[in-house]
Amino acid sequence: MILARYLTRRIAASFLMVSGIFLSMLLLLDMVEQMRRLSGRNVGFDQILRLSALNLPEGFYEIAPLVLMLAAMWVGLAWSRSSEFVVIRATGRSVPRLVVLPALAVMLASMAFVAVMNPLVASSSREYARVMAEVRDRPTDVAAIGADGLWLRQADALGQTVIHAREAEATGTLLRNVTFLVFHATEGVSTRIHAERAMLGPGRWQLEGVKLWNLSAPNPEQSAEFSDALDVPTDLTPERIRDSFAQVRAIPLAQLPGFIATLERAGFAALEHRMRLNMELALPVMLTGLMLLALALSIHHMRAGSAGVRALITILAGFALFFLRNFAQVLGESGQIPVILAAWGLPFATLFLAIGIMLNLEER
Repeated sequence: MILARYLTRRIAASFLMVSGIFLSMLLLLDMVEQMRRLSGRNVGFDQILRLSALNLPEGFYEIAPLVLMLAAMWVGLAWSRSSEFVVIRATGRSVPRLVVLPALAVMLASMAFVAVMNPLVASSSREYARVMAEVRDRPTDVAAIGADGLWLRQADALGQTVIHAREAEATGTLLRNVTFLVFHATEGVSTRIHAERAMLGPGRWQLEGVKLWNLSAPNPEQSAEFSDALDVPTDLTPERIRDSFAQVRAIPLAQLPGFIATLERAGFAALEHRMRLNMELALPVMLTGLMLLALALSIHHMRAGSAGVRALITILAGFALFFLRNFAQVLGESGQIPVILAAWGLPFATLFLAIGIMLNLEER
């Protein structure tokens, strides 16, 4: 138990050290990128630093598995270099049994890491997008998903139009049971339009089954107009609608199940969100497997040499698993393989691979 606690402390200290190095590197690199991206605008250093700090949690969260693997590799190589591995084996202690406590500690710490970092990444991502939109003088999001359907907003020279649809196709360009509320800066709500169907075309909404109310009339219902078709000008494009939906990373883990249900009720595909939900839940298993794999690959007899080769193999294995994890995410989001398999398959495969290598090491 004492040795297990000692190894756990070594891994924790190594992870904090490596995390500090990578956080510093990420911050500096992101500041350089922000300076390049905003070079044509009058943006001060404090704004650049703020944007980089807001972008930092998401960047670190993405590379956290690699950081943990490098930290565990550092501990394994240091353990071998100091011959602690040989001494432990000479006393009859089993290395696989020794790493049980560190593995459980990493699993619990990973759960806490996800519980803390996921909402932090979500809030910082939303704030980063808002600040960047202000700096670039770009319009904010034009689309939102609610429990009662899809909401869109478009602007013209006179005011704004709010669009509400009960149902929508996955692209957001074909709406059903849709209502247009036209707001003018001085008159307020001036016109209401209800249509059975609305199709987004180049620069216009093509409405079918239309009923139009002039809300400035004394009796809007009595003077309402009916028509089979009507064109409403718009500045919206399919790309703007798609890009305005909340990014998956900007939604906290606790809100994802409800958001997925809302998306599906509105008629949108939620594969990307389901994939993100399962990947977040599987992250503690992945982190534990990577830690055990790094230890299994880096622990060796010092007399055998080739410490550099083992370090290279461990690093290459980490990058390969990182690539496979992203590749599985793409396959899951596109529906090529089931979401459960894409999200949970690689973490458990990594965990079992690490256990197998450690058991093989124990038999030598």
